[in-house]
Amino acid sequence: MSDNQPAESAIENTPGQGRTPEAQRIEPSAPEEFGLVQVWWGDGKGKTTATLGMGVRAAGHGYRVHMLQFMKGGASSVEAVRGEYNAIEALPGISYENLGHYGWHGMADGSDEADHEAEAEAGLDRAHELLEAATDADLDAPLDLDAPPEDGMHMLILDEVLYAADRGLISEDDVHGLIDAKPDGLELVLSGSHVEPSYLEERADLITNVRKMKHPIDDGQRARRGTEF
Repeated sequence: MSDNQPAESAIENTPGQGRTPEAQRIEPSAPEEFGLVQVWWGDGKGKTTATLGMGVRAAGHGYRVHMLQFMKGGASSVEAVRGEYNAIEALPGISYENLGHYGWHGMADGSDEADHEAEAEAGLDRAHELLEAATDADLDAPLDLDAPPEDGMHMLILDEVLYAADRGLISEDDVHGLIDAKPDGLELVLSGSHVEPSYLEERADLITNVRKMKHPIDDGQRARRGTEF
C-alpha cells in the first residue's frame, strides 16, 4: 500500500465507504428511526428553509412527507407563487398546504387580526386530522408517494406553528396536545417564533435556535425571488 492510499479501516469509516454518492430513483420506503420531535425557532432567517430541506431529504429516501404551514402570509414584497411550492409539486413523496394569508398578526399591515386567529385555529384542527391519519397508517411500511396526506405520512412539518403560539392565536397547551397526539413512528417538526419556546424543553428531542447575525432587511433590502420566496 502506497503512502497516498488510505488505509482500508479509514475508508470503512467514511460515508459510503469512500464511494462518491450517486442519485438513485426514488422508491417508496419506510424509515427505521423516525419518531422524534424537532423544534426550530429563532430570530434568524432559515427556519422554514431548514425544515423544508430536511423534508426534501426524507422524500429523497422514499419517505412520505407533508408540510402544513400556519400564518405563512408574508409581506407585500412576497409574491403569491413561491419557488418551494413549485419544487414540491415536481417531487414525489412531499406535499404542502398553506392556511395563512397576506400579512402577519400584530404587524399593523392591514390584514385582519380575527382572520389570523381563525386560520390558526383551523390549522390546529387540520394538524390533529393529519396526526390522526398518521396514527391510522402503518408507519413501519412504505407509503404511496402520490397518495393524499389523509393516508398518512412519515414526517409532518408544522411550519410557523410556534409563531401562532407565540402570538397567542393558539396556546402552549395546544402545542403540547399536538405532541401528545403524535404516533410513535412519526417525525414531528415544529418551527417558527422569535421567542424561545421553553415550554417545549422537556418534550422535544431536538431544539435548534436559528440566530440572526446580520440580515440585509436591516438595510432596507426587500424579499428576493429565489431566496425568500
